[in-house]
Amino acid sequence: MGNCNACLKSDVVGSDRKSTDPNRGKKGRKTKPNPYSDESLNSSATIRVLKDSNPRNRIGDKYILGRELGRGEFGITYLCTDKETKQELACKSISKRKLRTAVDVEDVRREAAIMATLPEHPNIVKLKATYEDDENVHLVMELCEGGELFDRIVARGHYSERAAANVARTIAEVVRMCHANGVVHRDLKPENFLFANKKENSPLKAIDFGLSVFFKPGIVLYSIVYC
Repeated sequence: MGNCNACLKSDVVGSDRKSTDPNRGKKGRKTKPNPYSDESLNSSATIRVLKDSNPRNRIGDKYILGRELGRGEFGITYLCTDKETKQELACKSISKRKLRTAVDVEDVRREAAIMATLPEHPNIVKLKATYEDDENVHLVMELCEGGELFDRIVARGHYSERAAANVARTIAEVVRMCHANGVVHRDLKPENFLFANKKENSPLKAIDFGLSVFFKPGIVLYSIVYC
């Protein structure tokens, strides 16, 4: 957003004239602009998304980002290697330039908070660390190398009743665990379940909490999610 350099001279001079400065409150006091307003988000100003992020902690100090694993509407997932342990992980890098509204910012903030809140579970991808710089928000997670449930369903053609029951049981367990911790996933689909490895009996893990929300018992959620 540009600033107007022209000065407008007033025809009336007096202490009782009301200020036309939009950044002044009702009592004439100057108020700070909202950094999460639509106008600010569309400007070149740097927005801090994660509340507890420390700009001095850089993802490159601990991890090496490698090849691309996948991409979505707001970010790209990369292979991520721990410099010290050589452990391979996944890093979801969300471009801050694509966060165009305050709702977008809050969605990313909530996604990180939900993943950090959920307890460790064999059927939910684990968040390892979060980082933020001027360009991206980075969510470092465990790596699932077995591919999507959707792709395995297509490759197999059909599931036996027992195999389908095992998958349905896992999904139901994920829903139960999320609800027990005050979280609604809101985007359950075969594409959002990954196998930990390529083995036939590989653990199945839920991913992508970008549309998830917190809830309290007794509160009805009326929001509709369009996919």
